[in-house]
Amino acid sequence: MTQSETPGPERDRPGTPGPGKTGPTTTPPTPTPTPTTDSATPPTPTTGSGTPPTPATGSGTAPAAALLVSRGIRKRYSGVQALHGVDFDVYAGEVHALVGENGAGKSTLIKIISGAESADEGTVDVDGRSLAAGDTNAALAAGVATVYQEPQLFGELTVAENIFLGRELRRGALIDWGAQRARVSALLERLGLDPALADVRAADLPVAEQQLVSIAKAFAHDVRVLVLDEPSAILTDQEVQTLFRVIDSVKAEGVGVIYISHRLDELVVVADRVTVLRDGEVVATRPARELTVRQTAELMTGHALDERRVSREAPAADPVLEVRGLGAGRAFRDVDLVLSRGEVVGLYGLVGSGVNEVARALYGIDPADRGTVTVGGRQRRLSSPRDAVRAGVAMLPANRKVQGVFASKSIGFNISIGHLALLSRLGVAMDRRREKAVAADFLQRIAIKAPGVHSLVGTLSGGNQQKVVLARSLVERPPVLVLEEPTQGVDVGAKDEIHDIVLSLADQGSAVLVVSSDLAELQRLADRVLVMREGRTAGEFARGASQADLLSAAAGGDEEEPTSLDEARAAITEEVNQPWDPRP
Repeated sequence: MTQSETPGPERDRPGTPGPGKTGPTTTPPTPTPTPTTDSATPPTPTTGSGTPPTPATGSGTAPAAALLVSRGIRKRYSGVQALHGVDFDVYAGEVHALVGENGAGKSTLIKIISGAESADEGTVDVDGRSLAAGDTNAALAAGVATVYQEPQLFGELTVAENIFLGRELRRGALIDWGAQRARVSALLERLGLDPALADVRAADLPVAEQQLVSIAKAFAHDVRVLVLDEPSAILTDQEVQTLFRVIDSVKAEGVGVIYISHRLDELVVVADRVTVLRDGEVVATRPARELTVRQTAELMTGHALDERRVSREAPAADPVLEVRGLGAGRAFRDVDLVLSRGEVVGLYGLVGSGVNEVARALYGIDPADRGTVTVGGRQRRLSSPRDAVRAGVAMLPANRKVQGVFASKSIGFNISIGHLALLSRLGVAMDRRREKAVAADFLQRIAIKAPGVHSLVGTLSGGNQQKVVLARSLVERPPVLVLEEPTQGVDVGAKDEIHDIVLSLADQGSAVLVVSSDLAELQRLADRVLVMREGRTAGEFARGASQADLLSAAAGGDEEEPTSLDEARAAITEEVNQPWDPRP
């Protein structure tokens, strides 16, 4: 489907744009669109409202030419049609967001635009010139630069060495270190970073600065189009604000930005237009100010989202996990926590509060050095993950790519790898038949979408990879589950599925501790929420507590100037709390 076509009935969604929603616009992109909350009715998919911006020219209204234009992009992998004739463009000084569920085709489209893949059909033009297919050097030379979710830097090299790695500035046969450093300092200053960072090892930088260095590396070329692939997935809110300031600065220079994110609340702050992909097709291209978060999510999933309010009441039961006076160095201290059978308890805190360190201590990764942990009525010393497993504690780590999956191995391997003693013959050799049976059971029980247990985990979407890691945690039915950021980096559909799984596990008697920075997630899942601040427990809240209450406790009640992201989230909260009408 192209942007000039109207989606067929199978793509149409019930309902029409709410009051105040308008059709095509020809005004220039607004740098920071105001979030809209006027309607909770899902929009009808349309690709006609993404008319290119028409900057004012003083005496006329002729539309500006797009920096990048992709037309009729088709791509097929092993019998699966990944893209169906996709049209996409971006203009100078515009942030064009590209969103969709995992598997919608976003990554495939970006790979084709950046030259990492060749399209089966279709063209990509930059400044009116056609790009050679499947040629990353040609894309870079044309000014297309891509920054991926995780910084692509060598930790032992300095920032300057990373930025010019493989394309060093030379004077004859020798590297011109002075010219190179001066150029890097200018790049860093351009992005609002300290020029002195040029001589700092990449490994010594915070993740947010590593991400900005990756953007600086992209600007070592003459960048016309900047592709940001999930740039905020590993950043805190304050770091995201810094990223947004950098995006504003490059927009002001006339750079076109393609912004990919699962965090839909960001779009109302940073994006000018939004294109939604579903099953490899464009289902909508709209000005960002015309879409609410709910409408965007519904376009992504293809059905109306019922904002379900969970009203479960945790059964009265004996404690399964009791933590008293737990502490570890300066990371956290005097932490008390009780978790009962069938209960979901949330643990929330801002960066540096100690919540993640508590989770790692409960799984023995970074052991506590004081306090007691009692599991099932028996006091335990959790000095290693092995101790935790033996005590009946399982963990879903936050960073599944680094700590959770073996991407080059099968689903069966990834589920069984932590349970060799249980699934092996006489503790010597893996029982492949049993391994396959266990993996096949979880494939069905928690709806892992894959052809079979022999599929490589690296080929799965983020949500399905997360389910594989969760399945591994559940093999031996542990009484205590510690879930650290259980839906980080997954799309809205997979997020709902994982939430349902967590609540189902609690209903079956598991005691679940959810460590999350997503307040809406905690509001839905947790029977109680413990808030930490500066390494200590700062408060406890029952189900139904507002996000403002939780955030205030985490921040110490200080009155801080709200950021644009805070304002967007407040508007989103107001939107989802409106009565929902499921009728078309």
